[in-house]
Amino acid sequence: MCMEFHISGTDAGKPVGIFLKLRLSLSSKMIKYLKYREDGILVNGERVTVRRVLQPGDHLSLAICDNTAQARLEPIELELPILYEDSDIVLPNKPAKMPTHPSHDHYRDTVANALAFRYREMGIPFVFRPVNRLDRDTSGLLLIARNKLAAGRLTSAMQAGKIRKIYLAVLQGDHLPDSGRIEKPLHRTEESIIVREVCTPETPDAEPAVTEYRVLARAGGCSLVAARPLTGRTHQLRVHFASLGCPILSDDLYGTPDNRIPRQALHAYSLTFPHPTTGKFFTMIAPPPTDFATLLASLFPNFELPNDLF
Repeated sequence: MCMEFHISGTDAGKPVGIFLKLRLSLSSKMIKYLKYREDGILVNGERVTVRRVLQPGDHLSLAICDNTAQARLEPIELELPILYEDSDIVLPNKPAKMPTHPSHDHYRDTVANALAFRYREMGIPFVFRPVNRLDRDTSGLLLIARNKLAAGRLTSAMQAGKIRKIYLAVLQGDHLPDSGRIEKPLHRTEESIIVREVCTPETPDAEPAVTEYRVLARAGGCSLVAARPLTGRTHQLRVHFASLGCPILSDDLYGTPDNRIPRQALHAYSLTFPHPTTGKFFTMIAPPPTDFATLLASLFPNFELPNDLF
């Protein structure tokens, strides 16, 4: 993949490195990759350093190689709904019970395997570059970058807080205020490499964690909430709501199983982010899957999701 830029206007007079970082929002990792690639950064056909000052009329070329697929990622034909796709990104609506990426227990039944199969059938090399991740039993939207440049820009956007995620969750309990902000650091428990718990800010491995929420409906001792994590900690929403005495319904790790839904009632509903090529903000919504929609219909039969959740 090669990107071409004709330098003019306010871009003239900037060092290449500043142009790459501020104008193109490339990550430090991506800039380093380009620096050490033989044809990574060319100005008027000649290799230059990131200190080279751009002049009006300069032709800047960036070479971003994506020709090598992941050799160890096995392509497997799996059902995976795709909500949007272009040359830079793909947004699947991940089913519950499907892991995001391979692990020692799951190496042939993941989103990564399904996408590897999809692009092999198209004859396109594929490297799995998830911008966000979801727990195995959480359904909903994933944002996957399809090339290094898109991955770098989206990672930078995530670090800058420009990617907005909204989840829907059914909670066991109906005593929360109508809206709120949960600011409780998390850390890994001593007994498990998986389980997280709320801790004090002074705890050595404490990670700041912030969640905003809004209660959308209450019925039958349960609440439907829209939740917006402002940080991206492992199990953040699950631990935060459990810490308030309202665990996510059927969460077998932080709550109790419930026969009304066979997995935690958590769905990644929407993502808003700057498109890695145009920079324009882009919003995608993932309709809840059948098990989640059935649960909502049984608990809140007359409820309709508002257009604006926050």
